[in-house]
Amino acid sequence: MTKKAKGRLRLLVSMLALVVLLSGCGGGGSKPEKVDGGKVTLQFWTIALQPTFTPYFNRVIADYEQKNPNVKIDWKDYPYDAVTNKLLTSIASNSSPDVVNLNTEFASQMGSKGAVVDMNEHLSPEEKAAYFEGIYNSTVINGKAYALPWYTGTEVLYMNTKLVKAAGLDPAHPPKTREELSEWGRQINRKIGKAGYAQQLVSKLFAVDGIPILNKEKTAAAFNTPDAVTMIDNLKKQMEDGVVLKEDADFSQQVKYYAGEQVAFELAGPTFINFIKTAAPDVYKNTIAVPVPTGKADVRLSNSMDLVVPTKSAHIDEAVKFAVFLTNAESQTAFSKEANTLPSTKESIKDSYFTQSDQSLEAQAKVVSAQSLDKATDYMVGVPNAKDVNSAIARALQNILLNGRDTKETLTALEQEVNDILKQ
Repeated sequence: MTKKAKGRLRLLVSMLALVVLLSGCGGGGSKPEKVDGGKVTLQFWTIALQPTFTPYFNRVIADYEQKNPNVKIDWKDYPYDAVTNKLLTSIASNSSPDVVNLNTEFASQMGSKGAVVDMNEHLSPEEKAAYFEGIYNSTVINGKAYALPWYTGTEVLYMNTKLVKAAGLDPAHPPKTREELSEWGRQINRKIGKAGYAQQLVSKLFAVDGIPILNKEKTAAAFNTPDAVTMIDNLKKQMEDGVVLKEDADFSQQVKYYAGEQVAFELAGPTFINFIKTAAPDVYKNTIAVPVPTGKADVRLSNSMDLVVPTKSAHIDEAVKFAVFLTNAESQTAFSKEANTLPSTKESIKDSYFTQSDQSLEAQAKVVSAQSLDKATDYMVGVPNAKDVNSAIARALQNILLNGRDTKETLTALEQEVNDILKQ
């Protein structure tokens, strides 16, 4: 981690501590703000959605205000790097917004500090049941739901059918498990000398096999287990067999390898399509999208955006009602069509937009992603100092898989390092 990043993290920790202190001073912010003859004004903040989606939000806000004439929505949009510090500063100065767009990781960290409302206290059973259980539960810690899930995304498996067929495999019957994917990769390497796929060495490799990063209390490392040793040693063998390229490949490198037909597969979200379409049009034409094979945990990892209501909001009831409206099935379906995202609501994916495909790669990815939502979960929920923990895990995986360090010894050292990070 750079000095700048460490400084930013220390500032974030300090500000969170201040939020804890202030959140103990009673719920609600300053005197409720009224405008236009007694209307309540809700401050609604989003992340990097203007100007692309301004027409959508203008429509949905106008619709809400028409249905709720006592409420006026003041929408502001901020860059990702600015919104968290601005939120913490506003809470500390007792001028909190009412509904805020955050990622799941930060929403749960705010929740663990008592700085955002527990949605379980405000939603009916029917309202909670509208969301996919795994995605909704991604915001739950110790029985409290600190956010409403909004738009999300899951990985799919992109497959170069030309390479797959050349290796004697049938793309019409793709691998369904990570074990089957490994066997396909071995055959591809053996038959045509290509690798299966490239990947980044990050903590999600534990989550795919159901190996927890931390204990349930989020107070200590929980990954130093025989299952983790087996998972890492299996990955080492896959690198030796040409199933996985022996390197720590970030997303741009993965695009390069797939575009150059050095690998037959890519595990990624829908943004991959735009890159490959530009970098290698011929490869794009030979690519199909299928459900990503699952590991031992039988889950698919999601990356969600959420809506929170800070406890310092002066209008908690009105804010929750607006957040529910923004994340209901009708609103989410409409937003998904505008933004090419996935909804977190069960009813949304019944829409023909998510079930019918024109057989383009974009449509294939959309449909198989939607079909994966029933197994989706956000695996880094509530991990304190998540960036530092992820960096430590990445370094340890690099040392084992690329530098030949002993698996058990390195995991033991990593366990101590993560425990020290958690004490900071």
